[in-house]
Amino acid sequence: MEFPTVCPACARENRAEFTDSSVHDLTCGHCGARYCVFLRKQRFEVLFDLGTRALMDGYAREAVASFAAALERFFEFYVWAFTLERAANAEQEFGAALAGLEGTWRHVASQSERQLGMFALAYLLREGREPDFLTARGLGTDFRNRVIHRGALPSRAEVEAYAALVFALIDRLLTELGPGAAHAELAQEQGFAAHLAALPDGVTAVFEEHPGMFRARRSGGLASAPTLPPTPGLVPGQVAGQTRKPGKAVNDARAYQQALFRQALEERGALLRSFKGPPPGGPDRE
Repeated sequence: MEFPTVCPACARENRAEFTDSSVHDLTCGHCGARYCVFLRKQRFEVLFDLGTRALMDGYAREAVASFAAALERFFEFYVWAFTLERAANAEQEFGAALAGLEGTWRHVASQSERQLGMFALAYLLREGREPDFLTARGLGTDFRNRVIHRGALPSRAEVEAYAALVFALIDRLLTELGPGAAHAELAQEQGFAAHLAALPDGVTAVFEEHPGMFRARRSGGLASAPTLPPTPGLVPGQVAGQTRKPGKAVNDARAYQQALFRQALEERGALLRSFKGPPPGGPDRE
């Protein structure tokens, strides 16, 4: 999948493919100028936006794969944010902490279950409570496996519900991380700095930020769900002192997830359309 970027020399648009490193060495197709785009966007944000774009294009099954991958990569992001935040609080040197984290992650890089275990422990240590959302229902695991591993063809409504669930969970955890997320973002900036230092003369560095749906949501008007400690006797989603009919809390939670996702999609949808295909007027537009 591609994203648009503007040549710093001639101001014409080029399109670049997303990379894992978020570093894009480009040559303008119009004037031949060389430039390097550093995209300040985390991989889970890219994957979620790509899933949304696939859903908007009518590729429901492909969207599920991107949303599922976005959730896994967010769990990785959380582990990195927590570990580096903890190191900073202990006044450990950032480079040493990052090197230790990178070395440790290599042991689990190809094993999703172990990565999930690292996330569960990180959440417990940071928040002081069990990550009770790590259930098949809370993660939409049955639906994900049915689509990805058993070849099911989901309806758009099913994919929208799954996307809303993933979006709400990531948004909640990002809210809980708060400023702690900046520690993982700093790791990306260090990678940028190393590449920037190695750029040859004549190559222009361009730093871009394509706000994902999660950042767009934060500038919107729909507030996050309150993260209160559990109250004995209440079912998930029930407010203390409020009477609920059986099953009502679950329905309310789903409705909230849908509303959260739909508003973020509305805020971000127009920009997501530029992720694929040539700009209006064709690729050779002047």
